[in-house]
Amino acid sequence: MSEHLSSEEIATSKTEKTGQPSRGLVAGIIAGVLILAAILTAAVYGLMQNAETTAQIRDIFIIFLAFESLIIGAAMVILVVQLASLINLLQNEVRPILDAANETIHTLRGTTEFLSENMVEPVIKLNSYLASVQRALELLGLKKR
Repeated sequence: MSEHLSSEEIATSKTEKTGQPSRGLVAGIIAGVLILAAILTAAVYGLMQNAETTAQIRDIFIIFLAFESLIIGAAMVILVVQLASLINLLQNEVRPILDAANETIHTLRGTTEFLSENMVEPVIKLNSYLASVQRALELLGLKKR
C-alpha cells in the first residue's frame, strides 16, 4: 500500500529534514522576546515613578534573582549527580564491554593465524603440488587437457 501525502505534510517533512527551525520554536522565541520587552517596559515605567515604587521594584527583582539562583544551584547539583552517574556507567559497564571486545579480537586474530598456518597453507601447497604433477603429466602426454 502506498500512502499519499498532502503538500503540507511533504513541506513539513522537508523542513524537518533540512534542519530549519519549526514554526512552534520561532513562535516561542518571539513570545519570549515580547514578554521580556513587556517586563523591561514595566520596569522603566516603574523607575520613572516615585522612589517608593522604584524600591519595591528593586526588592521584587532581588527576590526574583535569589529564586533564580536557587533554581540554578539545584540544576547544578542535578548536573553533578548525573555526571557522576555517567562516569560510574563508563567505568563499571562500558570499560568491561570494551575489554571483552578487545579480548575477543585478540582471540580471533590468534584463531585466524592458526588456521592460516595449519590449514590454509598446507592446502595451498598440496594444490600447487597437484597442479605441477598434472602439468607434468600433460607435458608427458599421459593426460589430456
